[in-house]
Amino acid sequence: MSNHAHSLLVELRVEELPPKALRRLGEAFAAGLLEGLKSRGLTSEHSVVTGYATPRRLAAHVSAVPAVAADQEEVRKIMPVSVAFDAASKPTIALRKAMAKLGREGLVDLLPDAWDGPDHLYEGADGKSRAIFLRTLSKGATLAVGLQGALDDTIAALPIPKLMTYQLADGWSNVQFVRPVHGVVALHGADEVPVRAFGLQSGRDTMGHRFEAGVEPIRLQHADHYAQQLEQQGAVIAAFAHRRAEVVRQLQHAAGCLELAPIDDDALLDEVTALVERPNVLVCQFEPQFLEVPPECLILTMKANQKYFPLLDAGGKLTNRFLVVSNIRPDDASAVIAGNERVVRPRLADAKFFFDQDRKKTLESRVPGLDKVVYHAKLGSMGERVRRVRAIAREIGSLIGGAPLAEDAVRAAHLAKADLLTDMVGEFPELQGVMGGYYARHDGETEQVACAIEDHYRPRFAGDALPRERVGLALALADKLETLVGLFGIGQTPTGDKDPFALRRHALGVLRMLIERALPVDLPALVAMAQAPFAAVRGWSEVNEPLLHFFHERLAVLLREQGSTAQEVDAVLGLKPARISEVPQRLAAVRSFAGMPESAPLAAANKRITNILKKSDVDGMERVEPALFAEEAERALHGALNQVAPLADALFERRDYTASLRELAALKAPVDAFFDHVMVNADDATLRANRLALLSALHRAMNRVADLSRLAA
Repeated sequence: MSNHAHSLLVELRVEELPPKALRRLGEAFAAGLLEGLKSRGLTSEHSVVTGYATPRRLAAHVSAVPAVAADQEEVRKIMPVSVAFDAASKPTIALRKAMAKLGREGLVDLLPDAWDGPDHLYEGADGKSRAIFLRTLSKGATLAVGLQGALDDTIAALPIPKLMTYQLADGWSNVQFVRPVHGVVALHGADEVPVRAFGLQSGRDTMGHRFEAGVEPIRLQHADHYAQQLEQQGAVIAAFAHRRAEVVRQLQHAAGCLELAPIDDDALLDEVTALVERPNVLVCQFEPQFLEVPPECLILTMKANQKYFPLLDAGGKLTNRFLVVSNIRPDDASAVIAGNERVVRPRLADAKFFFDQDRKKTLESRVPGLDKVVYHAKLGSMGERVRRVRAIAREIGSLIGGAPLAEDAVRAAHLAKADLLTDMVGEFPELQGVMGGYYARHDGETEQVACAIEDHYRPRFAGDALPRERVGLALALADKLETLVGLFGIGQTPTGDKDPFALRRHALGVLRMLIERALPVDLPALVAMAQAPFAAVRGWSEVNEPLLHFFHERLAVLLREQGSTAQEVDAVLGLKPARISEVPQRLAAVRSFAGMPESAPLAAANKRITNILKKSDVDGMERVEPALFAEEAERALHGALNQVAPLADALFERRDYTASLRELAALKAPVDAFFDHVMVNADDATLRANRLALLSALHRAMNRVADLSRLAA
């Protein structure tokens, strides 16, 4: 058999795949097939995989695939020579039994250098001793055999969101897959590779676009012609990325002709790309009267329900035009356009109806209804939650803005959850908070209160904007802290990758607000004040230590993601700083200090001091007594510390952390001399206590900004 390397093409032709899963399925299919072939020796160093994914197919093209895998050599240790042979150098029963299990007992009598076809039994070195080894040569798998295994493994490992059971053509067998499979293609160059999947034998025929293919079926001529044939004969753009780029190009072109811009939404782009095989963007419109409804409502219903792209003007304001990505290209698209306009109209009418009805009742009038809404079985109703958030918001508002801000925060907290009882939020839960802001303005609430209600769920996700005003910050902090303290207090903490209440996201939101808004608030104080309203809740217990630990864990992750090294983060967070807003300045100071030549030896000395103090009783002498110094090196260190510490402390109090750490550089020489010439654990107890007191004072002076011992290699 010729073993020339050719490209390999494998396709599963299926019924319409779930659009939100298509991109991931396509990537997993391609990666899995490549890995399966590679593990069976059926790729080369030049092999590259290209994945294809359309609504009706998953496919992969792998270059430089041989027809037969190379033979595989395996060497296996059987046993030590001392066990394999007796005193007369004859093979033992143990060796014969071991080889019999492998079906190669006949090789034993051919020792010491036993060849028998592809198998080779021999004596060789095993470290300092000798052992008997078996070398076997396995014939490489043919492509048909190897591909069958690779395909089976790939299908079994696909990240399928929900399996579907369906019956095969034989009328008896059932199989499970994401959708029914109707065809399998496997081509090695121009040759078919016989494999089976889902009761189907592979071939070279596939199908194009459901409505617009020029040829049915499409007979694929060569693995390398797959994408080209599908596009030319089947009206299908097979590659997900190419199809997505074409959607973007058409959206930009159509919007540009109107001097408008399509809304930016990567998730919607992916979903629409997964719904069409040959995109065709069309311009539609709706009645201008619907623009009286808040744009968030219209945008959400167009995107979520219809997969349309709303169009914005130059100022970012919603217009009554929108774009549709159609899967067909009729000569006259007017019927398609009219159909989409007709479909969206009832959706927009519903949104307008909800908006009009909701404004007939004030948010204030809805608040009592929250007592009938269950928040959590152990934490009571949504009304009880609102009262806790209100109490926490008052305290935070007072801390960051005094009494006036506290009153605004309390009012906003009182009304913040009332929109949960509106028709609009009932239909579109994603709009909670946003609609509360609109309804608050309609009710005559102040702009600060309305803005805070609108913003209090922020940040909703990584990278989301923070609340715009301080009232919103106070309310958002109170809302997230109430959630964290409440759920931690009843044992509902995240475990592994499970976080059903999104507590990690809530914690990161709190940390981001403290840091990015430079709020002069201590985290332990926030956690303490957030616990006060829970005192009367049965079954809830205090959470100070575990919640603060959780915050520091999330902060460490956040800082590393932002570019700080693990050492820098450990050094700063090792002190468990209370004022989270100052962490970035401390990190910058540590980074600057680490670049100084004195940094490494001082960090090493600090680590040594830390270890000495851990093992010693430093309470014996709290003050350093210069009169007890017996060595010049300890006098010199004490003098240097008396000069450096006041300067470093003064800079620390002014929050000039970089300059404070830089002052410590002057301690390098006296610290080195101290450890070179002074015995800390002297026999004399008084002398030892005085030296430990000196090291303790040095340790305090060095570790105010960060735990410098964490910088030691």
